[in-house]
Amino acid sequence: MSRPRTLGCTVAGRIREEDITLVRERARIDEVIEQHVTLRNAGGGSRKGLCPFHDEKSPSFNVTPSRGMYYCFGCGAGGDVFTFLKEVEGITFTEAVERLAVKVGVELRYVDGPSGPRRDPNQRARLVEANRRAAAYFVEQLTAANEARAGRQFLTDRGFGREAAERFGVGFAPRGGESLLAHLRAAGFSDDELVKAGLVAQNARGAYDRFRGRLIWPIRDAAGDVVGFGARRLFDDDRIEAKYLNTPETQIYKKSQVLYGVDLARRPISRASQAVVVEGYTDVMACHEAGVTTAIATCGTAFGPEHARVLRRLMLDHDEFRGEVIFTFDGDEAGQKAAMRAFEGDQQFVAQTYVAVERDGLDPCDLRLQHGDAAVRELIAKRLPLYRFVLGNVARKYDLDRADQRVDATAEAARLVSAIRDKSKVESFAREIASTLGVDVEDVRSHVRRNGHSAAQHPPPARTRARTDDSAAPSLGEERFSDERELLQAIVQYPQVAAERLDGLDGDDFTHPIARSVWELIEKDQPTADADSGWIARLRDAASDDATRQVIAALATQPLRTQGEVTEPLMTALVARVQELTTRRRIHELKSRLQRTNPVDDASEYNRMFGDLVALEQQRRTLRERAVG
Repeated sequence: MSRPRTLGCTVAGRIREEDITLVRERARIDEVIEQHVTLRNAGGGSRKGLCPFHDEKSPSFNVTPSRGMYYCFGCGAGGDVFTFLKEVEGITFTEAVERLAVKVGVELRYVDGPSGPRRDPNQRARLVEANRRAAAYFVEQLTAANEARAGRQFLTDRGFGREAAERFGVGFAPRGGESLLAHLRAAGFSDDELVKAGLVAQNARGAYDRFRGRLIWPIRDAAGDVVGFGARRLFDDDRIEAKYLNTPETQIYKKSQVLYGVDLARRPISRASQAVVVEGYTDVMACHEAGVTTAIATCGTAFGPEHARVLRRLMLDHDEFRGEVIFTFDGDEAGQKAAMRAFEGDQQFVAQTYVAVERDGLDPCDLRLQHGDAAVRELIAKRLPLYRFVLGNVARKYDLDRADQRVDATAEAARLVSAIRDKSKVESFAREIASTLGVDVEDVRSHVRRNGHSAAQHPPPARTRARTDDSAAPSLGEERFSDERELLQAIVQYPQVAAERLDGLDGDDFTHPIARSVWELIEKDQPTADADSGWIARLRDAASDDATRQVIAALATQPLRTQGEVTEPLMTALVARVQELTTRRRIHELKSRLQRTNPVDDASEYNRMFGDLVALEQQRRTLRERAVG
């Protein structure tokens, strides 16, 4: 459970409340979220995408920019722009405020706190800036330095001219051990900052450039910030034998999450709902130069689950909107193994997964060099379903002229079919296996059924979901709470209309415990005619538990049952509906008491209650008239 987020606290003080409010107002929540999730218009001023906090096939993640809030109706995650950054990037509230402050141009002020060293509030910005300056320096060296001739020749030999190099920001790291270090020191960066950025390493003799005598590719995140580098060996006397060297893990560079080229490919991937996963920096360049602008690559690591989640969110990958992930592999044994790994991870995608392998084993860069741009486009166009490619690999492993080998091949292929995501296609896949292996289709079906039975007997662990509902309490989404819920939605979404129209409401009008908690927060911070999205954020900040904070986010993003804008008469009617229900409950209780009271033995009490009942019935009729307008 996360603690209430009132002020950004650090060991050296806290961020002033007014500065937090200013950052929140300036940072558009949809623009921040779109760096991680593809959003599509959902009507009513809302936008929708796949939730980054749990696996889902249909989008239930809603963002309402006008109110600065998001909420997932699948897992209950919700909040404002600071909450989103906290959760998606695993940082503190203070770091989220500081990071956004840099982007929106707010200079933060801190309230003095306990003595001690203050963490640099702009540390991430400093690391990004150091990488940006390093990238510019490397580009300058590639263009001007004599020793960079080998790098320029490398690019020329692979069919990349100066324009392509500039587009991708390719540069050259000088061979001297302290060239970049001296350059960035002169720009005001400390050695400690450069080490934390991964640009400089240290040994017993001091600091030195991490990249020396290598061709350099800047690695950018989806927002276009340089977060790291990939460096290729050029000289035989390079002391580091590895062909490629990457930035080590840093605060801003996580290789399991970074995709090279995503800054250029993000929008094409979203538009086409297609991603082409290649194996290297030059392959990405070749694909983009050839017109395949959805190409990206991992950076010094295998394609993994976190990369998959990044792509799914960019493609808005779900059942109703099928996209494509196309892997390109070398035709050698390593490429075959890579294809198997990709197939094993195929369940991460609802998108159709394909493989593109050039018959002569050429990667996209060499293919373009030898046969031109059209050949690269044709390679991608002639993609094969990944399952079919893997099935071909299985078939080649066995001597299909032998009966026992056909049985073994059938068993292995059937296991592949059992893993196929779309069960409606199992029958056609079974027939394809039978045709490929030369066996009876019923034999394949039998193997598939046995595999399916085994999986049912030993199901994988269920995914855990963060739910807002307390198992001991009913859901606020139940129909019996609909009037309470809609009134709170209207107040939260239209505080300007609610201002001065809530007289007479109190905690007893809300029967759901969380609804009552939300109302108590509203009572303490009454909406005004000039209320903005910051008011909603204050409500969340003041909540004492996660369940209430998540419900406020849901109230701010979920459309009301009533269509169109909430007007003053409608707000009055919604208030009246809830008050009428309260009056009905009081009438019911009073009637019950009257039935238990003897009018002869306690006549005065009976007459008093009867008078109250008449008054309540009149009040109910008045409220009913208001409720129906």
